[in-house]
Amino acid sequence: MMEKIKSYLKLFRVKQWIKNGFVFCALIFSRSFTNTDNIFVTIKAFIAFCFVSSFVYIINDASDIEKDRMHPVKKNRPLASGKVSLKEGYILAFIMIFAACGISYNINSLLLRITLLYAVLNILYTYKLKNIAIIDVMSIAAGFILRVAAGAVAIDVKLSSWIIICTGLLSLYLGFGKRKNELYLLKVGAGTHRKTLSQYSEEYVDRILLMLLGLTIISYILYCIDGTEYARMIYTIPFVIYGTLRYEMLLSTNKMGGAPEEVFIQDKPFLVNIVLWLVTCLWAVAL
Repeated sequence: MMEKIKSYLKLFRVKQWIKNGFVFCALIFSRSFTNTDNIFVTIKAFIAFCFVSSFVYIINDASDIEKDRMHPVKKNRPLASGKVSLKEGYILAFIMIFAACGISYNINSLLLRITLLYAVLNILYTYKLKNIAIIDVMSIAAGFILRVAAGAVAIDVKLSSWIIICTGLLSLYLGFGKRKNELYLLKVGAGTHRKTLSQYSEEYVDRILLMLLGLTIISYILYCIDGTEYARMIYTIPFVIYGTLRYEMLLSTNKMGGAPEEVFIQDKPFLVNIVLWLVTCLWAVAL
């Protein structure tokens, strides 16, 4: 029984729920965390996005089940390994999307629309967009932007356009980082696992990563200088620079940069930096 539960949790990709932390951006950067109701509403929106993202992961795993069986790491996923049947997977996916929509609607109808848009975008990604070079990574970035938008809609606040730009650039960087990691792991067989990998070269991806790294840092600096009313936000800049450079180092040494959620959990310097950045952000906007 316990093994089955573990397989279900692995199917839900609980570790990757950390990506839904982008839902909290609006709560932090609009100073809404001083309102208890806003905190609870944002937590509910976060849970809704955890459920809808699990729905997406299950649908994606079901679609890629044969390809995953040939992947050195993904072959151990619950559906690919046979620990969870396809029928069970689809039932769990239905439960996840139903729960996500129910929670979203309980907050407001606009959040429900964003939740459904996120689900539709990712279904399109699973069956079509992931096979189109560059569009595949842009689709992933759009998903992160929708997370940020969901947090703002949930508590009815307007975010700076710079936050949206920073989110988009950062998620593009993370997306291409994942592609680089896949090219490294799969080497000559990369194109057979993911069609777009045959159109990417490591040299091209490296150039894109360096460009996005610079743009992400610059856009965040511009936000801190000109995009926010909180002057103390400039003190968060060193943490962003360190965090992005640390991630690039892990990616370049082919350690664990291809899985952002693993970096957040396992790399202690990165985790400490995130905590310090968050504490500094709260201090900057609270005073």
